[in-house]
Amino acid sequence: MLNAGAGLTVAKRIQPLLTSPEWEEIRLDVDAEVDPDIVGSITDLSELFPPASFDAIWCSHLMEHLYAHEIHPTFVQFREVLKPDGFALIMSPDLEAVAQHMLTQGLGAIAYVSAAGPIRPLDMIYGHSGAIEQGRHHMAHKTGFSSDRMGNLLLGAGFPTVSVRSGNFEICALALMPEADDGRIRPLLEACGFDFRETVSAA
Repeated sequence: MLNAGAGLTVAKRIQPLLTSPEWEEIRLDVDAEVDPDIVGSITDLSELFPPASFDAIWCSHLMEHLYAHEIHPTFVQFREVLKPDGFALIMSPDLEAVAQHMLTQGLGAIAYVSAAGPIRPLDMIYGHSGAIEQGRHHMAHKTGFSSDRMGNLLLGAGFPTVSVRSGNFEICALALMPEADDGRIRPLLEACGFDFRETVSAA
């Protein structure tokens, strides 16, 4: 499994997968200070890895750090480095939920508390203020997603089947490769707390 944008923290949400001997985690990050296995940008996946290198890609809260025009070619590269029966699991802030919270509670109102501290709409829209203040300017957000936008971008990149769910200010998308065994993958992800109910297939 490629952990794309691994960062400093342990990927707790997919630990039930990573503790299995069937899976090996490869950590990729643009920031060498977080000690990844490979230092590099997610926009260069096809240069960093041969085709069909991975069974899965885990990408948590990274896509919003790219510019809007970089999303489609990056998702295309996801498909290129995944095996024909692989899948990608992608998470990002849900800007529709953020906007609703901002309208009812205000831009500075705390939405939730994370390991990095209190998170406000300002952080989810523009990037975590504390990290950026510390000089980690790559943590700024340059684009954003709704469930519809995320799903359509993945379908447009060539994934034949995409499932999207949202909750707790977060979008989670499951993109399946053409030969992926949906009946095998979904129970694996359900063990990690991911339950996908909405599925969109390419026409």
